[in-house]
Amino acid sequence: MTLTDSHCHFDFAAFDDDRPGHWRRARALGVHRLVIPGVEEARWPALPGLCASLPGVYYALGLHPWWVARAAAGWQKKLALALDDADERCVALGEMGLDGNIALTAAEQEAALNAQLRLARERSLPVILHSHKTHDQLLKWLRRTPPVGGVVHGFSGSLQQAEAFWKLGIHLGVGGTITYPRARKTRATLAAMPVEALVLETDAPDMPLCGFQGQPNHPARLPQVLSALADVRGQDQTALAVQLEHNVSRLFGWS
Repeated sequence: MTLTDSHCHFDFAAFDDDRPGHWRRARALGVHRLVIPGVEEARWPALPGLCASLPGVYYALGLHPWWVARAAAGWQKKLALALDDADERCVALGEMGLDGNIALTAAEQEAALNAQLRLARERSLPVILHSHKTHDQLLKWLRRTPPVGGVVHGFSGSLQQAEAFWKLGIHLGVGGTITYPRARKTRATLAAMPVEALVLETDAPDMPLCGFQGQPNHPARLPQVLSALADVRGQDQTALAVQLEHNVSRLFGWS
């Protein structure tokens, strides 16, 4: 089996000690590709070189809602210029979105989101979306500026919300949450959705799996996410992995 980690913060400090070694560890377990979402302007310049040095590693460029407050004036133009200079390893725009648990006002978050959605439409790029307690609000903005495709990462909403995202061509990122038996709503939702709507992720070094609480997450744990998803869906792991690879390849333009 080969797997793709559709959302991994591999540029974060947790992997600075031996990033090539961390990637070799993941590849030994079948993780042959991953996507690093850009989260702030300061990280954009390093991503092309980092990804060029690691086979199968791709990136996106965007402004995460957690970093909107500290973004310098004119960041929208700088993001557009960074996309102009990006190479073929840049496969999406993001991570962007909304977060209902931060002090930044909804209006400020929505302005940043809308600017990035419009830019993604102009560049015909899929979007990588962050949504925390904001699924309905995010759906409202996606309907106003429909993207060419994308993924809402670490999805943990209702079946109705999942269906609404998929109707807009937005995949659901399946991560560590599904490994927790107590996450009954998320597990039931992901079991009920069409398999074509799903992609795997770790969100490493965040979103630890059940049994690894308090430890940094790692892309090498992606096969365990697959195993949990196969269990809740009652599907064969190998067949499921093949379909998920098809999904993520379609999403990021690898097929």
